Amino acid sequence: MHLSTAYERMGGEAVMRRLVDRFYDLMDEDPDYFGVRKLHPQDLTHSRQKLFMFLSGFMGGPSLYTEKYGEPRMRTRHMPCAIGVPERDQWLACMGRAMEDVGLDEELRRKLAMAFYQTADFMRNQPE
Repeated sequence: MHLSTAYERMGGEAVMRRLVDRFYDLMDEDPDYFGVRKLHPQDLTHSRQKLFMFLSGFMGGPSLYTEKYGEPRMRTRHMPCAIGVPERDQWLACMGRAMEDVGLDEELRRKLAMAFYQTADFMRNQPE
């Protein structure tokens, strides 16, 4: 069987949930990610759910985020947050570690890392 989407290759909903949970657990626990953690509310429940929904569609699974909230408009939605190179890099490092921790294969991690970099870099709204 050929798995055509990142969502399918990673293992679908259950692995996506583990990835998002590991990402936010790391962000909450590791001081290396403090800069990006402080951009989030104290209670991460809503953030976890929104990222899960967004990444599901982003990776080729169900378009949960779009169905509930409409078009993502990620840059506009993130404009209230001061996102510079340090925040971008912390987000990417945290997600990279989460992908490795949940056991995504190296090729998939590499492809996702490239896509995440493009998206995270587009979110920047602070000068270098």
